[in-house]
Amino acid sequence: MEARKTVLVTGGAGFIGSHLCIQLVQKYPDYHIINLDNLTYAGNLENLKPIEKAKNYTFIKGDIANAGEVDQLFDKYEVDGVIHLAAESHVDRSIDSPNEFALTNVIGTLNLLNAAKKSWEGKFDQKMFYHVSTDEVYGSLGDTGLFREDTPYDPRSPYSASKASSDHFVRAFYHTYGFPILISNCSNNYGPLQFPEKLIPLVINNILHRKPLPVYGDGTNVRDWLYVLDHVSAMDVILHKGKTGETYNIGGNNEMKNIDLVELLCDICDDELGRPVGDSRKRITFVKDRPGHDKRYAIDAGKIKRELGWEPQTTAELGFKNTVKWYLDNQEWLKRVTSGAYQDYYKKFYGQN
Repeated sequence: MEARKTVLVTGGAGFIGSHLCIQLVQKYPDYHIINLDNLTYAGNLENLKPIEKAKNYTFIKGDIANAGEVDQLFDKYEVDGVIHLAAESHVDRSIDSPNEFALTNVIGTLNLLNAAKKSWEGKFDQKMFYHVSTDEVYGSLGDTGLFREDTPYDPRSPYSASKASSDHFVRAFYHTYGFPILISNCSNNYGPLQFPEKLIPLVINNILHRKPLPVYGDGTNVRDWLYVLDHVSAMDVILHKGKTGETYNIGGNNEMKNIDLVELLCDICDDELGRPVGDSRKRITFVKDRPGHDKRYAIDAGKIKRELGWEPQTTAELGFKNTVKWYLDNQEWLKRVTSGAYQDYYKKFYGQN
């Protein structure tokens, strides 16, 4: 690779992507970080204020589902690496609108692969296409067992089916063309800046406003929770040390039943807000279960620890407390996101509609 690397991050205005862009821009001043994001409802440029004027950072508003836009970007910039995060990712939305998920997650990924392959022809040994996926492609576990990198795919929702398909296309480019790829499959992320349709910020926001706290089914579905900054550090390590063609599972070593997580958030919030113990738990409301709701996800992250030396650094106690405190300290951000006002920021900063 050249001394000055140009790394394209797709979906860099989203929850995970914004944390990643900030880390890469600040940690690698000799890199040029290009952030391509379509600024749908989950993309928020306000998340990127710490780097928006950095000399080694460029934001481009664009849609990966538009092949022409993707081709133009690769024509304009000599991209050395791609970290592909852009995706529709909310399971409930995928149940209502599966075609949107196929368009962005499958066709969008193909557009990136085709553009990179064409641009990188003859230079594959100097390039890398890093595709970020999810543990949901593996399906659902019973009370025991862990997802490993060689676990057969068994997606159960339109979202996970679209991610599984994109994973298969990325691997197909590696095996068919010798195209340089890396893949990681991560567990549920949480932390600051997450859009409040996801469980943790939704619960915190509802606690703040004394609204009901909806929990699917009986609340016994289990997820492994990964603090977003741990995920970012893992992606950094994989990009720089990962072996071409390999897949790495990224987990938080933090399995919890949904009901236990919601009760924990209630207790942390009550403590931080000075409310009586148990005040928020009274608003927990069990609602009709999500169709095809996977029972349990759990990651075996042994490979990335053995081969790349990475493991999560944030304990559950610290991670959840930091997350609650961030949302309570940034209620104006929450207000702007839930009202839609955050979408005016692009026009304000870039002077465009």
